[in-house]
Amino acid sequence: MASSLDKLSVEGFKSIRSLKDFKLDRLNLLVGANGAGKSNFVDFFRLLRAMSEESLSLFVAERGKADAFLFNGPKVTDSISAHLAFGANEYRFTLKPTVTGEFLVSEELAYRGQRGRVSAPKPESGLKGWEDERIRRNKPYPWGREQYVADSVSKWLVYHFHDTTSRAAMRRDQQLRDFRELRADAGNIAAFLYRLKLFNPDHYEQICYHIQLIAPFFDRFILEPQQSGPEELIRLEWQQKGSSSPLQPYQFSDGTMRFICLATALLQPDPPPTILIDEPELGLHPFALGVLASLLRQTSTRTQIIVSTQSAPLLDTFEPEEVIIVDRFEGASRFRRLEAEPLQAWLQDYSLGQLWQKNVIEAGPVHE
Repeated sequence: MASSLDKLSVEGFKSIRSLKDFKLDRLNLLVGANGAGKSNFVDFFRLLRAMSEESLSLFVAERGKADAFLFNGPKVTDSISAHLAFGANEYRFTLKPTVTGEFLVSEELAYRGQRGRVSAPKPESGLKGWEDERIRRNKPYPWGREQYVADSVSKWLVYHFHDTTSRAAMRRDQQLRDFRELRADAGNIAAFLYRLKLFNPDHYEQICYHIQLIAPFFDRFILEPQQSGPEELIRLEWQQKGSSSPLQPYQFSDGTMRFICLATALLQPDPPPTILIDEPELGLHPFALGVLASLLRQTSTRTQIIVSTQSAPLLDTFEPEEVIIVDRFEGASRFRRLEAEPLQAWLQDYSLGQLWQKNVIEAGPVHE
């Protein structure tokens, strides 16, 4: 079965020169200044997702060339390597840049109690092939070590709901049958909610309840499939309290739209084994931020949560041991888990967010 991430090592990825055997808990909050490396940490998981979908080459091409991923460029760093441990499984890979600006997967191993086989260099990861082999053979548990690794890594997901413009996919017509997984940008949220309403009504009602907490004017969604040529489409129509006229998804404010996506991601019945969310506080009212914090803690009992933030109010809702400080040291990102004991005297009078703002918790800009 898919597992959350227990321990992570990364070498040479963007601003991360060396992160060794870093332990992750059920609930993790990354806090740091602009440019410290929080987004690069999250982007590493986007890289993993691309590898699991055999789209590493496309992922790199969309962001420039392989050189842009190497710590301080190819003259300083000649490869990216990573080692991940989750449950009884481990996964290790190395990426080497080519002269044409792409990456080769020069080494890739899956572990389960014993050393795995090293694959030959290739332009794409073997993760998707391992998963496809399991599906093709319809092999029940126990799987081979490669299938356990692929099952976990392919399901870890970064949610990024920043684009709430009128052209964002979340506000437009969506394919009705695109419901199997809530997309990273919530581009299929109407189809996903429609499916929940039919087959997981308790979770659907919980999502609606939390939306009503932060948007009391919201009454209900109107999720009605429409035939458009050979395809059935659906959009996120809704009804306001006291009105009988359906409203369109573009009539949600940006903050409300983002919260709908966040609540759906966190309250879905079968969440990914590891969920990453980059700056979820964007555009949220302080009350909505409190509801979000409660949802994060509630969801962490069912799956692993990693959140990157610059919000002092959100930081206030976490325990010190759940906070990871990200800063720069000698030109590279540094990751340190906060310890409660040195802060006990301070916490009698101040919150964690206030200690961050006062730089007692040193997670502000570093002048090197």
